[in-house]
Amino acid sequence: MPERPSALTTRVPAQHRLRDAPALLHVEGVVEHGDERGRLLGFPTANVAVPEHGLRDGVWAGTVQVDPAAGGPVHVAAVSVGHRPTYYGKDGQRLLEAHLLDFEGDLYERTVLVRLHERLRPQRRYAGSSELVEQLRLDVAATRAWALRAGLPG
Repeated sequence: MPERPSALTTRVPAQHRLRDAPALLHVEGVVEHGDERGRLLGFPTANVAVPEHGLRDGVWAGTVQVDPAAGGPVHVAAVSVGHRPTYYGKDGQRLLEAHLLDFEGDLYERTVLVRLHERLRPQRRYAGSSELVEQLRLDVAATRAWALRAGLPG
């Protein structure tokens, strides 16, 4: 499915070089199929395997570049790194899940470059899906606020 821009799109224009928002860490990988829980909760994610070392679990404000070798578009994203404790406890597969703000499209099997700019909070276990969704809304709002401070559309 092609990307459908909206009036609130967070696609980063070409004139923004992200110099004003240096990444703390980055991960490049291929978007994998997951259990689609994020989509069911209203927060679809691009799932990427994470290296064992170097990334601190938590929720981050970040950016995702689609097809970086081809100079693809960059999108602002709320990114979760961890074991998804609400559903899988500490034994869940460690995963990076990036929710690209205001993005609609299919990223499966595409290469993405995820840059983590600001850690928003640690991973937490919530009592259930409704409590998690409330927190995800706050995470998206915090990501938009970070993007505005960084001079990016958010």
